Amino acid sequence: MVVSTERKSRGERRDEILDAAMQVFAERGYYGASTEEIARRAGISQPYVFRLFGTKKDLFIAVDTRCFRQTLEIFQRAAEGKRGEEALHAIGEAYGELLAADPAYLRLQMQAYAACDDPDICKAVQNGFGDLVAYVERVSGSDEATVSRFFATGMLMNVMASMGLYTGSTPDPWAIRLLEGCKEATTT
Repeated sequence: MVVSTERKSRGERRDEILDAAMQVFAERGYYGASTEEIARRAGISQPYVFRLFGTKKDLFIAVDTRCFRQTLEIFQRAAEGKRGEEALHAIGEAYGELLAADPAYLRLQMQAYAACDDPDICKAVQNGFGDLVAYVERVSGSDEATVSRFFATGMLMNVMASMGLYTGSTPDPWAIRLLEGCKEATTT
């Protein structure tokens, strides 16, 4: 067995910490997560987490900011070369696929909303969500009501996914109706 002795760059370690932190924060929330657990999962020392991020709150904000940035990038890739309703449909479809594919991603979003009682976290969530809204407005050219319905559907999709209705189980009839309504809302 060959053991790699290659040193990782600060950026690589930072990404590993963010990956581990996303998992831990998604599972336990901001208040329930420990930097000790994050460090253990990242395979580093707890002091190194603090050296790179300062505080647990700063780490949570970094993870949350990264999550919103990745969502924006997914929106941008989905809408590339599209405008108007075609762009909205593509973004909605890509978002639905993301929710089904990455439960930790969804749980982190929900944990971020739940931690908005902290003003610094709230501001980071508002900024990230605001970037998504601004992009959807720009690429779709839609009016306020259409953009609001689009995001309302996305939030319903979040709630449905958080109940496990996008993966695995056979949902009850009421859930099937809502899931179909979400699909219809993102395709019209």
